[in-house]
Amino acid sequence: MPQDPASAALARLHPAPAAWEPLPGGRTNRLWRIGPLVLKRHDPAAVSPLFPNDPLAEARALTLFAPHGLAPRLRAAGEDWLIYEHVEGTPWRGDPAPVARMLHRLHSTPVPDGTFRPLPNGSAALLAHAASFAPPGLTPPPPDPQLPPVPPRPVHADPVPGNILATAEGPLLIDWQCPGLGDPAEDLATLISPAMMWLYTGAKPPEGWAEAILAAYPDAATADRTRTLLPLYHWRIRAHCAWKAARGDADYATALHIT
Repeated sequence: MPQDPASAALARLHPAPAAWEPLPGGRTNRLWRIGPLVLKRHDPAAVSPLFPNDPLAEARALTLFAPHGLAPRLRAAGEDWLIYEHVEGTPWRGDPAPVARMLHRLHSTPVPDGTFRPLPNGSAALLAHAASFAPPGLTPPPPDPQLPPVPPRPVHADPVPGNILATAEGPLLIDWQCPGLGDPAEDLATLISPAMMWLYTGAKPPEGWAEAILAAYPDAATADRTRTLLPLYHWRIRAHCAWKAARGDADYATALHIT
């Protein structure tokens, strides 16, 4: 019986026998460490209106951002899987300043137009996107501050603590299955989110968390815009949690009430 493409690629890249070690942390896909490599298999059913699950976009992101020290190095990819080099590190915890600076490096990296999906950009588009999947009964949205779109920049779109590794060279982003081109405030708001922090660590952010991130971000204008847009981003994350809870995910039912 022929090997599936991912196993065939693994055999080519690492022919020596090695144990498959399941890697923890992912809420969406399955990952294994095999020697110096990581195999990631994407679940096509694990999508939501806020977080797509696109292996081809992830492969493009690793190719573009690994040379900048922002992502692992891609070795092979298929329609629903990819293989990248394992990076020694632990889930990031602690001082958010290095992560804020790392996100600024990502947001400052030039990429070709059309590389990733366009993200809602500007306060009206952000509210409209959240309203498109907010279940009935969710608290009303905050007022629109009427901020216009900004020039789109590369955005990870899911920089939660579980997707940031603390390495010897500094923080590094993994789980690139939903990148986009949009407002850098999206990444900052997701990193700040108490609900997303709880989902990945089981704890709320420490006091002063949001301001520590925004104070460390090198672009003051983006930090100020994030402060204005935070209520909108937080409402969209509440809509996401309610959407997931309505489909039976108990963790998101709890996260819905974490602010």
